[in-house]
Amino acid sequence: MDVESLQKSGRRRSSCLNVFLVASVIFLFVAVSAVAAGVVLVEMNLGSRRLEIPNFNPEAVKSTGHAPYPESKMQKFAYLRAKSSVLENGPMQWAPVYYGPSVSVGSNYQFVSEQQSLKPQQFGIYFMYIELNFTCTFRCDEAHLSVHVSDALTCDVHLPNVTDIRPVTRKCWTVSQVNGQSLHPQMSVPEGGLESWKLELKGSGFGMFLMD
Repeated sequence: MDVESLQKSGRRRSSCLNVFLVASVIFLFVAVSAVAAGVVLVEMNLGSRRLEIPNFNPEAVKSTGHAPYPESKMQKFAYLRAKSSVLENGPMQWAPVYYGPSVSVGSNYQFVSEQQSLKPQQFGIYFMYIELNFTCTFRCDEAHLSVHVSDALTCDVHLPNVTDIRPVTRKCWTVSQVNGQSLHPQMSVPEGGLESWKLELKGSGFGMFLMD
């Protein structure tokens, strides 16, 4: 057997293997870059579409008696205001806003007050957000709480150690597929509760909008 030929053959196989490995690495890099670029484009698209979400101001709507957007758009929109200042474990208390003959829950939704649930009637991609405003009633220790809207949205809140009524505001949002399930906002607080903190009803609310 020709030893030199075997050595040359081995070197050729090694060279081919190196070329294959380099090509594989390049392919993976290009694929990952393409996926990353796609994610950026989606985020940019969602960001631009997010600007079209109605900015529902309950106080302004109640004072004027008129919706801020056409009825065709408000049908896709739902807004619930907080109606309890108590911070405790369990379902949060919400209520729609009535202005004139209209209500802040569009025809695309079913709100069941007894269950504190909001159910979109149409399958699709929804932008949903929650805004929470807190104040300290006396001397308040540092604490953490969270609000979960079923499995669609989680909003974690850090409450600082304060001795005044300085407000704490937290806004959370997400874009999620909703396929007929009811949404139940739930609050989780530390063991022992948060007696010195309260949820400000003004400006605290949960809203969602069907994205076209």
